[in-house]
Amino acid sequence: MNSGPLNTIDEKDPSSIIAELESEFVELYKILKFEGLTDSGGMAKLVIADGQVSVNGEVETKKRKKIAAGDKIEYSGQSIKVINKADRRKTSEKNNLG
Repeated sequence: MNSGPLNTIDEKDPSSIIAELESEFVELYKILKFEGLTDSGGMAKLVIADGQVSVNGEVETKKRKKIAAGDKIEYSGQSIKVINKADRRKTSEKNNLG
């Protein structure tokens, strides 16, 4: 079973988190929960329904919105850049070669 996205802090922007997806997509509320921006999945659903979360610059109120690589989520002064775990590996390997 997928345990959710893995994350790291973006070295270029410390207020931004990079979430690495292990699958094609993950539901919005799960990202907020797994990244520690809310205490629980229930709280994540509440802040989304309340219009406090934006995806790609648009307020999002669908708790189960499918989030994929390339999406950017903003909540409570934090930004989450979503990437595919395989893409992150390719970038790291390319940087190590160059």
